[in-house]
Amino acid sequence: MKQLKETFAAVQTASRKLALLTDEQINQILLTVADAAVEQTPFILAENEKDLTRMEVTDPKYDRLKLTAQRIKNIAADMRNVAALPSPLGRILKETIRPNGITIKKISVPFGVIGIIYEARPNVSFDVFSLCLKSGNACVLKGGSDADCSNRAIISVIHSVLKAFGTDTHTVELLPADREATTELLHAVGYVDLIIPRGSSSLINFVRQNASIPVIETGAGICHTYFDEDGDCTKGAAIINNAKTRRVSVCNALDCVIIHQKRLSDLPLLCEKLQEHNVIIYADKEAYQTLQNNYPKELLKQATSESFGTEFLSYAMAIKTVRTFEEALEHIHAYSSKHSECIVTENKEHANFFLKVVDAACVYTNASTAFTDGAQFGLGAEIGISTQKLHARGPMGLEEITSYKWIIEGDGQIRQ
Repeated sequence: MKQLKETFAAVQTASRKLALLTDEQINQILLTVADAAVEQTPFILAENEKDLTRMEVTDPKYDRLKLTAQRIKNIAADMRNVAALPSPLGRILKETIRPNGITIKKISVPFGVIGIIYEARPNVSFDVFSLCLKSGNACVLKGGSDADCSNRAIISVIHSVLKAFGTDTHTVELLPADREATTELLHAVGYVDLIIPRGSSSLINFVRQNASIPVIETGAGICHTYFDEDGDCTKGAAIINNAKTRRVSVCNALDCVIIHQKRLSDLPLLCEKLQEHNVIIYADKEAYQTLQNNYPKELLKQATSESFGTEFLSYAMAIKTVRTFEEALEHIHAYSSKHSECIVTENKEHANFFLKVVDAACVYTNASTAFTDGAQFGLGAEIGISTQKLHARGPMGLEEITSYKWIIEGDGQIRQ
């Protein structure tokens, strides 16, 4: 579409203008957007309600779509945190003086234009804008139709602030919420430098398979917690409950508890608090027999092969019984999405081995996988959780959305 190509070109032009802004100017814009978000809470929530009325409350995406006054305050706080962080730009990553007198520096620079494709997550609109602006990137947002009213309200608030500062509003653009816009964005070669999809595994796979532009995958989170033979029950119960129930619709939520066979007698205690949240458990044969008289009958189901390797995004999880530490590692290897994996153990040898051999972006010992989050990692906010290995891995903050270039300074040298 000609109109979308004109939009992409305008965003690219805006990205070049960002190089003229000082870090102080960028911070002032971010702080003002944070204040405006809080001030415009009634307007944003009213638009968000239009989206919510079109979605069933039982839909796993409903919680991600829903905004509240407190969530907007939290989003504003994240933006203020981003403003307070050091600029990721202009950092000298490497410097050397060659024998011929030439000085060579490797310095951090923006990507340029970043395209974000996401589903029912309106908070992403604020998060992406703040991180991209702080890192000198312009951004093209392609939200889902489920959150279109919310996203347009948010972008209108941001644009009003950009206008007030005399900054090009094309610094952030929201595309139409149709599939044609997605296709155009995936093939905007020469305009967009990087695509980051945020959403379901089907969305991420579609983007990876169809994009003509480099992609950083922020993959689905199929997260395990292994309760080892030497695990502490008090720690394990708290970690399992927090990782599963804190917020079920996010990618760091627990999907499968793996338990050593020798600790099955502790399973009722480990799952006790889950009853308060009506968590459905899909248990393998041994775990099912252990929980049969110790967990509400209506919430206990027998696991099938489909129960493992599933990202539930709801109040549900699976339990797998293993006979050895090695069997637990094999189960994680077979079903992990390489997002976040945890071991609960007091055995230092097992903990260290787990940290070394488990292939995931974030590997935990004795802590909830709910901590896989940019703000929790001290990054201010995040643009996504990368599950790939090229360029960025895990929570992606400011440094992860910069590239670098080489600066070569000479005084008339020529190569023989």
